[in-house]
Amino acid sequence: MNNKEYIERGRFAPSPTGRMHLGNVFSALLSWLSIKAQGGKWVLRIEDIDPQRSRMEYADLIMSDLEWLGLTWDEGPFYQSERGEIYEAELQKLADRGMTYPCYCTRADILATQAPHESDGRVVYKGTCRNLKPGTHSGPAAVRMRVPEEGEGVITFVDGHYGEQTVDLTTQCGDFIVRRKDGAWAYQLAVVVDDALMGITEVVRGRDLLLSSPQQIYLAKELGFAPPRFTHLPLLCNTEGQRLSKRDRSLDMEALRSRFEAEDIIGLLAYKAGLQESPNRVTAKELVAGFDWKKIGCEDIILVEN
Repeated sequence: MNNKEYIERGRFAPSPTGRMHLGNVFSALLSWLSIKAQGGKWVLRIEDIDPQRSRMEYADLIMSDLEWLGLTWDEGPFYQSERGEIYEAELQKLADRGMTYPCYCTRADILATQAPHESDGRVVYKGTCRNLKPGTHSGPAAVRMRVPEEGEGVITFVDGHYGEQTVDLTTQCGDFIVRRKDGAWAYQLAVVVDDALMGITEVVRGRDLLLSSPQQIYLAKELGFAPPRFTHLPLLCNTEGQRLSKRDRSLDMEALRSRFEAEDIIGLLAYKAGLQESPNRVTAKELVAGFDWKKIGCEDIILVEN
């Protein structure tokens, strides 16, 4: 591909498990602005790989909300639920190289062997099933991706907002799941394959997913893909300092659309992000020319409801 044909490609990849809330909109807005400021294309991908929680009506509402906000996409929507054969083929490549193994552990088993890691409750899998002999266990099993031995799995990358990050996959992540025990595709595999095959060059998302980046970089390289650039952004939090979730019903798009115009919401988020000096009404398009990641802080943003 020569330089004349090259174009930056960003993406927004929501899970249709509920109505979007203001935190989702914040991520979508900054992703959209970042790629549009580079003259690139924005791809919409619906991450509906969880068959128990995903609903088509939520996907439709997400698209309606994005259009209402003026965050229109250039390609898509692409649905992960329709891409199983693609994931199967890529997983087989890993299996053929001995990079994966079946895991029979329950979450209770894992919690019993180790205390939660750091402050987020995350547990690092210790590889209990890594070297099981065939036939030792039976029944449903998840599929895990092997990470290198300790000291050999250090991944260093430069985040577009938080700078250089260094993570030891062995001690901070452990062997991670690429297919769930119920047969559903795991987030890490699906997102890596889709970002690569859709030509995504930039991934913008909340900093709560920062630790996913080294796992995805490692997996992409093992599959022969060039990983995208990662840029993480501060989280919108409630007054208790908890990141917004779909439980914050007063800040979901159903409630917001009943009370505000799109320009009001974009203006508030632009103000909170540091892109304008006051929460004046503004459209997303009007923010493109002045967009700069340097204007955006790194601290999480406390959102006080009015």
